Amino acid sequence: MSTLFTKDWFPGAVFATMVRPTRVKGSMKMAEAPTFEDIRYDRPAERVARITLARPDKHNAQSLRMLYEINDALDLAMDDDEVNVVIVAADGKNFSSGHDLADRARMGDLRPPVLGFGGYRHPGPQGHMSREQEVYLGFCWRWRNLPKPIIVQVQGKAIAGGLMLIWPFDLIIAADDAEFSDPVVAFGMNGHEFFVHAFELGHRKAKQMLFTGEAIGAAEAKALGMVNEVVPRGELESFTLSMAAKIASRPAIGLKTAKMSVNQSMDAQGLWNAVQSAFNLHQFGHANNVALHGQIVDPAGLETIRRDARASREG
Repeated sequence: MSTLFTKDWFPGAVFATMVRPTRVKGSMKMAEAPTFEDIRYDRPAERVARITLARPDKHNAQSLRMLYEINDALDLAMDDDEVNVVIVAADGKNFSSGHDLADRARMGDLRPPVLGFGGYRHPGPQGHMSREQEVYLGFCWRWRNLPKPIIVQVQGKAIAGGLMLIWPFDLIIAADDAEFSDPVVAFGMNGHEFFVHAFELGHRKAKQMLFTGEAIGAAEAKALGMVNEVVPRGELESFTLSMAAKIASRPAIGLKTAKMSVNQSMDAQGLWNAVQSAFNLHQFGHANNVALHGQIVDPAGLETIRRDARASREG
């Protein structure tokens, strides 16, 4: 029997911890679980897997390593026939502050691309676009279409790229202190790379979020239909586990086809075409910033975002 897991699939540090899997009841099982650096993977309940963002000191800013590790962990859950539902959670005060702008890892440093987006070694917009096609748009779209239900539990702030670890998934459980924002218009950009804002919020609220950079609270997000449930912060984990266990008791084929049916309903409304069009405008924004400022974002945007954050806290 050939193994699904090869050195091409996992960074060396992860692969080194793994042994050849054995098949148990139709599932690929690991005699020893892989280890990750920027996330954790566990099985908190029967037929439930959980992926936890584990960079609380960085407010779970998304390093290149974290994104590949999330993708690897989702592959583990999808391949395990004893898992029906996946939870995505986060350590610390905030769910995710978005892309880690201090991360110096480059495409190809950890592994070859897993989605086939070559050209990342080229200078200029060509290389940068390939990177974002892989780890931002590519991963988000792939995760959105995985066959098993994925529930996200969100606390604190989810900023810009932080939404890209929420919106691709199926259900959102928010703590009552959760806030959702995408302030990157201040950087001279249209929004983050997985541009589903109008589908998640409605077109007018999406414009308000983008134009002002203001956050949407958990209660408002639920009223808009973006969030499924809002619970006290102290009950977030237990509530999410309870919902996951209930869903996990359903037949896997029913869950898979129900998810496909809803996703395809959104596809019929033009979701994928809209996302691709916005992604291309996003790349124009980067190129324009490089021409004007010598870097991919307008550097004045950071102070604008910080000033707005201070005003929000003082208000």
